[in-house]
Amino acid sequence: MVEHGYKMTKADIVCFSGISSMDLGEARKILGIEIVRNRNEKKLYLSQEKYVEKVLGRFGMDKVKGVSIPLVSHFKHSHQLCPSTNEEKLSLKNILYSSAVGSLMYAMVCTRSDIAHDVGVVSRYLSNHGRHHWEAVKWVMRYLSGSSNLRLTLGCKKPMLVGYTDSDLVGSLDDRKSTSGYMVTFTGGAVA
Repeated sequence: MVEHGYKMTKADIVCFSGISSMDLGEARKILGIEIVRNRNEKKLYLSQEKYVEKVLGRFGMDKVKGVSIPLVSHFKHSHQLCPSTNEEKLSLKNILYSSAVGSLMYAMVCTRSDIAHDVGVVSRYLSNHGRHHWEAVKWVMRYLSGSSNLRLTLGCKKPMLVGYTDSDLVGSLDDRKSTSGYMVTFTGGAVA
């Protein structure tokens, strides 16, 4: 860290006295998130390409053709599509729906805010999912397959705070409610 202009402070001395510590250099990976720094452009890139590939492999989606849109409008979700008989529930027993949605959630929270709405929709059916809901999860995975190289970029020359908002009009077939969302970026990277 000293080579990058870092100087020890009194707080460092207090925090690290009495324990052995070592400078391992710049972080390149943390919790499955790859970190790439470009000091000349003052940019930081966060990527989960390897994590996405691992998730796709775990669910047998590593060889699928990628799609360009996360979740298309022909997926109309409703509780009416949930299994109602024991036979239907047994036929879906071996599908790891919760695990797949959880894996998508981790990618969404860390670097892939582009799938936030879709993960929110499919997570409504965690306790009682139907085959239609599983097809929607697989579609989101196909989107990740085609866009696994996308990365979150932080930093640019001009610091600017920008906000976006959107909603679907009566997107829920069950209660006729709309879902809205927002995104705030600072220096080109999503912060909220």
